[in-house]
Amino acid sequence: MDFLNLQLQHAPLETEIIEKITAILRKGDFINGDELKEFEREFADSHNVAAALGVNSGTDALFLALKALDIGPGDEVITTPFTFIATAEVIAQVGAKPVFVDIDPVTFCLDPQAVAQVITPRTKALLPVHIFGQLAAMDELMSLAKEHNLAIIEDACQAIGAERGGRRAGSFGEVGSFSFFPSKNLGGCGDGGMMTVRDKEVAERIRLFKNHGSSPQDKYTNLVLGINSRLDTMQAAILRIKMRSLPNYIENRRAHARAYNEALTSSGDIICPPIENTASVFHQYTIRTGQRDALQKYLGEQGIPTMIYYRTPLHMQPAFAYLGEGPEAFPEAEKASREVLSLPIYPEMPEADREEVVGAVHSFFASR
Repeated sequence: MDFLNLQLQHAPLETEIIEKITAILRKGDFINGDELKEFEREFADSHNVAAALGVNSGTDALFLALKALDIGPGDEVITTPFTFIATAEVIAQVGAKPVFVDIDPVTFCLDPQAVAQVITPRTKALLPVHIFGQLAAMDELMSLAKEHNLAIIEDACQAIGAERGGRRAGSFGEVGSFSFFPSKNLGGCGDGGMMTVRDKEVAERIRLFKNHGSSPQDKYTNLVLGINSRLDTMQAAILRIKMRSLPNYIENRRAHARAYNEALTSSGDIICPPIENTASVFHQYTIRTGQRDALQKYLGEQGIPTMIYYRTPLHMQPAFAYLGEGPEAFPEAEKASREVLSLPIYPEMPEADREEVVGAVHSFFASR
């Protein structure tokens, strides 16, 4: 059994992808080519934003958002400790201070009430993560941002296509950041990322920073210190092809999640992720149980792969020891890290595989 099988996803698209790559090879527009320009335009239109900018990765997207919003030494950015390290890593890399707050135990996203308690005159931005494909509480966070004159940078790397009230993940804040890492709901055949931007002036600053700070009039005149961060034309072409299937990918993930919930809700002490009245696109299907490690070991013995995201909250990572946040600082994040387990889910997942997972989970709890 696979935790994720990209071969099944790519098989029906293979001929079209190869034809498109061949055309690019013959044309030779590998960098900033027509396919990238079209992909950026389509992405911006689908998210109803002023601009979308292809970059090298989701990490670069977050980093460039901070740079474009002039966030640096002396500033604080509020974010979650329950996420991949890149979210907070980039805050530190621009010289600002990551300020962690606890999470909502149901959605695993930032708790707005906790955010409100740590805003200071040094706070410059909020950086919510739409974890596992679940939208954060954006209405509440946007209200706080407006009240305190803060920017919002959305980490939407796991939530492409998630939508609430007609607005998509990545279109609420000043900047949205996306990843096209192959395992994402819209994944490329290599690294890649995208930024959605509401303000054209911010978009121009991002273009400057992501291209070595080079002047649009003369690329050998460098106006600021930037980096080299581009989404190459071939990846853009592949992603354009796959983006047509994104609604179907999302619906299939949701169907698997609904079936999992129906089968697992009454199994042992499992807490299933919310489905009703949620915008989740289920990048991961993540349960909670006090017997997480034993269940993972049992499933592994049955040949069923699982993943733990995230075993160690960021405030307890050695890289962030300098912040001085010890154990019990964020109890909900720490409890989640001890209890979460992600089960196999992907759009093309065979129903028989899902039923095998469910049967093994039931067997585990029946034997306890």
